[in-house]
Amino acid sequence: MRIVLVGAVESTQVALQTLIASGTPPSLVLTLPEDAFARHSDAMDLAPITTNAGIALHHCHDVNARETVETLKAHAPDLILVIGWSQLCKAEFRASARLGCIGFHPSALPSLRGRAVIPWTILTRQEITGSTFFWLDDGIDTGDILLQSRFRLGREETARSLYDKQLEAIKRMLPEVVEQFANGSPQRHAQGEDGISYCARRGPEDGLIDWHAPAADVLTLIRAAGDPYPGAFTTLKGERIVVCEARLFAMSDRYIGLTGQVQTSTASGFVVRCGDSACIEVTGWRSQGGGKPGRHVVLGRD
Repeated sequence: MRIVLVGAVESTQVALQTLIASGTPPSLVLTLPEDAFARHSDAMDLAPITTNAGIALHHCHDVNARETVETLKAHAPDLILVIGWSQLCKAEFRASARLGCIGFHPSALPSLRGRAVIPWTILTRQEITGSTFFWLDDGIDTGDILLQSRFRLGREETARSLYDKQLEAIKRMLPEVVEQFANGSPQRHAQGEDGISYCARRGPEDGLIDWHAPAADVLTLIRAAGDPYPGAFTTLKGERIVVCEARLFAMSDRYIGLTGQVQTSTASGFVVRCGDSACIEVTGWRSQGGGKPGRHVVLGRD
């Protein structure tokens, strides 16, 4: 069976490695050129893997462009797998595959269709999410479900830990997806109407911390916007400070100060007052200067 894999991020890399390891390598990989890696904070160069495995590689910015579609048709794929590619694949592209065009989405569809799903899963405090392989159609993640699994989120789930759970789901589910097509019996189940929701695109600037928010909301943003994404951040005198790790500070009632003000320094980091008078202790951060903000400075004021 001739498989084409489309994608350009870490999940694509895992899918590619899984296909190779399971003895069903793609005959062609469509991916972004290096000059477009800035589109995704988790972009991956797939060339070393495809070169080593003898797999054809085609770089493109637009999978629906005439040149790309013609390249695809020349490979006469049986199955197209779209994993880690944010552009909608149009009808002509999808029709190039004899058996079907299947996408992967990091949620339990129809919940959380759209973009930036992993951050939004955490920001909306979902208790259960999932992983879905589905038939691509003209809509935004609206196609029939081929295979789906569900799992619970941890109380302190981060973007990185949830992303890793999705990668494990790809490793576990992808061989079964391919096997269904190889056996000539791929499943199709229409998505229900209950629980439909759509996630909007997020950009790096959406990680700006609002210190007037409750401490719990600030901590949620820090967990949702972190690695592999650009991160939650604040500013001090024009310098950006990315907050990588933080926790609720147990002795908030001892400190009186302004919202966003550094109340004290600790062995692990520094303590900042939030909008509900609770404080968080920042234990992981990065900035151009690299130093710890001093006591009593107000973050996010500029």
